[in-house]
Amino acid sequence: MHELPWLLKPPTDFNQRCAQLADLPSCTQEVLTLANSALSINQSNRLLDTLTRLNTNTRAQIFKDLTPFKLGVVSNATTDLFVPSMVMAALRCGVNLEVVVADFGQVAQEAFDPNSRLNQSGLNAILLSLDYRAYPFPINRSEIPIAKLTGNDMLDFLRHIRDAFAVHSGAICITQTLACAPYEWRGNVDAQHEGMLRKSIAEFNIALAENVKASADVILDVATIANTVGTYQWFDERQWYMSRVPMANRYIPLYADYLAKLVAALRGKSKKCLVLDLDNTLWGGVIGDDGLDGIQIGQGHPVGESFLAIQQWVYELKELGVILAVCSKNEEDVALQVFREHPGMLLKEDDFALFVANWEDKASNVRFIADTLNIGLDALVFMDDNPAEREIVRTLVPEVSVPELPKDPSRILRTISAARYFEKIEFTEDDAQRNVQYADNVKRKKMQATSSDLIEYLISLDMDICFAPFNEMGRKRILQLVNKTNQFNLTTQRYTEAELLQFEKASDGATLQIHLQDRFGDNGMISVVICNEKKDCWEIDTWLMSCRVIKRRVEEVVCDELVMLARLHNIRLLRGFYRPTARNKLVQSHYRLMGFQLVNANETQEVWELVVDTYIPRKPPIRVSRPSCKSST
Repeated sequence: MHELPWLLKPPTDFNQRCAQLADLPSCTQEVLTLANSALSINQSNRLLDTLTRLNTNTRAQIFKDLTPFKLGVVSNATTDLFVPSMVMAALRCGVNLEVVVADFGQVAQEAFDPNSRLNQSGLNAILLSLDYRAYPFPINRSEIPIAKLTGNDMLDFLRHIRDAFAVHSGAICITQTLACAPYEWRGNVDAQHEGMLRKSIAEFNIALAENVKASADVILDVATIANTVGTYQWFDERQWYMSRVPMANRYIPLYADYLAKLVAALRGKSKKCLVLDLDNTLWGGVIGDDGLDGIQIGQGHPVGESFLAIQQWVYELKELGVILAVCSKNEEDVALQVFREHPGMLLKEDDFALFVANWEDKASNVRFIADTLNIGLDALVFMDDNPAEREIVRTLVPEVSVPELPKDPSRILRTISAARYFEKIEFTEDDAQRNVQYADNVKRKKMQATSSDLIEYLISLDMDICFAPFNEMGRKRILQLVNKTNQFNLTTQRYTEAELLQFEKASDGATLQIHLQDRFGDNGMISVVICNEKKDCWEIDTWLMSCRVIKRRVEEVVCDELVMLARLHNIRLLRGFYRPTARNKLVQSHYRLMGFQLVNANETQEVWELVVDTYIPRKPPIRVSRPSCKSST
C-alpha cells in the first residue's frame, strides 16, 4: 500500500528526466507523466524543487489548466516533509495546491489569533493534522484515571479550534479521525473500560463523524488508512521521538494521495465514470474463445468469487452515483450474452449507461464514451487487465486515469478500491439516479439523430422545468454543482455550504435551483443561478448548468425566468460576467446569445448587461412550473 500500487512505478531515469525539464520547449506533459507515478518522498521533493526553479512563464503554462486550492496545515507534529508529496498528489488530481504550514505545535495560537498566519492567508481549507498525541488522552497510567475523559470530551477541544478558524479565516476545516496507537494495557478490556485509550479514541471517531455531518467541514479518515496498512506499521516511535513525524515516512505519500483526492472532491474533481473491460476484468476467461460455459464468475470457484467481489464493488459505485460504461474488444452480441444468460453475473446490461463492444482501438472508444456521455476525459477511469491496452490509453488519452492492476484476480479489488478515484464529499438522491440519467441521455441522443430538425426533437422530449429558490432540501446538490461544474459555468465561483446558506437567507437578490424532467425520466437538478442586488441591478454571480442538458435551450427559459423575476422586484438591469478558463469556452458567447450587450472586457473578465424592459422572451418548447422542487432531483 505504501508504494501506491495503482500507479506506475517511477521511471528508472527519473532524476535525469527531472534535470532535463528546463531544456524542453514544452514540459507540461512530461511533468504530468512524472507526477502520475508512485513517487517516494525524495522523488516528490526533487520534482517540486525542479518546478520551482523553472522560469515563471513555464510554470504558469504547467499549472494554467489546474484548479487552484490554498490549504493551511496546523499540527501537533512536524509536517513540512509532507508538502512535496501533497503538491504532487494534487497535481495528479488536477489541482494546483498551495500549502501554508503553521509553525510546529501552534494549533490553538493559530486558531484563536485573528491575525495569525493561517487566518490571514485567504485559505480555502485548513487541515487539522492532529493525531491522538494532540489530545489529553490518558496514557502511560497504570490505573484507570479518576477523571474519566471520554472521546466526547476530546471532541470539545477540537470543536473550539474549528469554530475559531471558521470565525477568523472563513475556511472550512479538514479534520482527522485518530489512529489508535498499537499499545496494550489490559488486553481486550482496553476497548471496554471508560478512560482507556482504545475506547476513548473509538468514541472520539464516532462523535467526530456525527459532529462533522452537521457542519460544512469534512473528514480525512486517517484511522481507516492506518488500519489498512496496520497500526504497527503506521506508527514509527523512533521517528516521533527524534523528529515529531507522526507516521512512518514510507506512508507519507499514501497520506498525501488520500488528502489530495479529498481536496479534489471539494472542487468537484473526483472521477465520474468507470470504463470497464470485460474479459479477465469483470469475469475470468475470454467469452469469444471459452464460450459461456468457460466463463468464471460467481460462487463456488476461487477465480469466479474474486471477480464476483469486483462486480459487487462496481455495483456499489453505481449506487453511489458513478457512471458505468463498457469498453471491450468483442462482438457486441457475444459480450452481452454473458450479462443476459450467465447465472453467476451480478451486473446486468442495464447497469451500464453505455455499452461499447467492437474491434476499434480502445483509445478511440474511450474518447467516444466521453463524447457520448458529454463528460470530460479527465472524469474517466479506465480499468483493463491487459497492460498493452492500459499503455495505449495512457499514451493516446493521457487525461484518463488508468490504474495498474495485479495479475492475481484475488488482489484486484484491494488495489483498485484503495485508489479512491471516486471520493465523495456528499451523497444526494441525484447521485443515486446518476447512471440512469446518463443512460437516458444516450437514448435522447439516439432519438435526436433520427429527428428531422432540432425543434421537432425538443418538442418530442416533452420537457418540464421547475424553478425554486435555494432551500435546505436542495443545498447539498447545489453545493455539488457549484463546486464541480466547469464547462457551462460563466464565472466558476466556488462556495462552501456555509456561504451557500448565506445566499439562501439573503433578503435581496435572487437564487434559483432548476430541475428538468422529460419523457425519458428525471434529469434532476441541472442548473443554479445566484444574483446579488446592487441598487436597481442584479449582478449574476453564478450561472451554471449540467452538461447533460446542453443544446436543449434550457438556458433560454432560465433567462426568461430571470427577467420575469427582475421585473417583479423592480430591477432595471441584469449584469453578467464571463471569466474565461481552460474549461468554459463553451459559454464564451452565452450572454451575447441571450441578448446582453458587452460593456467592458479585459483578459480576465467580460462584463455584459441587459436592460430588462428591452428583453423579448424566447419561450422555447419547455413547460414551466414553480412548485417546491424535490430535494435534489
